[in-house]
Amino acid sequence: MAYFDSETQRRYHEEDLQRLRGFRPIDDTFMRCLFRDNLPLAQFVLRIILDKPDLVLTRIETQKDLKRLLGARSLCLDVHGVDSENREYDIEIQREDAGAEPERARYHSAAMDIEALDAGQSFKALPDTYVIFITERDFFGCGAGVYPVERVNLVNGKPFNDRAHILYVNGQYRGDDSLGALMHDFLCSDPGTMQCDILAQSAGYYKDNPKGVFEMCKAMEDMRNEALELGRIEGRAEGRAEGRRNMLLENVRQLKAKLGLNDQQVRDVLSISSDDWQLIADMI
Repeated sequence: MAYFDSETQRRYHEEDLQRLRGFRPIDDTFMRCLFRDNLPLAQFVLRIILDKPDLVLTRIETQKDLKRLLGARSLCLDVHGVDSENREYDIEIQREDAGAEPERARYHSAAMDIEALDAGQSFKALPDTYVIFITERDFFGCGAGVYPVERVNLVNGKPFNDRAHILYVNGQYRGDDSLGALMHDFLCSDPGTMQCDILAQSAGYYKDNPKGVFEMCKAMEDMRNEALELGRIEGRAEGRAEGRRNMLLENVRQLKAKLGLNDQQVRDVLSISSDDWQLIADMI
């Protein structure tokens, strides 16, 4: 469904092309396309972060919705993978510290466990799980490249060994190793200056290849239309002023985070009036 006239669509397309030039792998919209159906790239990233050069991924899925969370807060994994040993991985790209709080990592880990077992299965059947947050800044501020988080028995100091692992990866890390090169590339917008060939090739396809550029622009257009349609549906369902304000705020935050739009662009996409903008301006 087309939501904008031809002139508006042309203007947004030109703006999308400009944004595409500045996209980095750590940017949500670009990351989705880079990892979509790209098992070798996901495997390459996991091998470096986990220091497991023999890790073999057997399948991946981007934007995986966890189906068993009906009635609970929804969860969509950025990149979900399974390896040859049936270990499961959740790679989350987090540019803002607010999206990487420990409680969120805990929720992701718990949701993966719920998804893993069928009725009647033994708890021993739970797979090893790895929730990996790649953050743009050094979340813990200690200068490390990777921060492994594990449960420990506080009395004897020994690992709890529940096989649920959480790792934070520091996007600011620039050590003279493969992880330093990977983090450099995650925050790099120019494929020509990337140090990891597989990431440079993937980024170059979406930035320089006409087919890849078309796919990226189509992805941005689809996200705009989805956000606008969501706003319309929720706008009909939420008649109260507070409900409308919350709906507007959530849609604005999503567009700014996922597409990198400025305030005026967001207002244009969602057709937000001046009065409605004042309802949320101080909360963005």
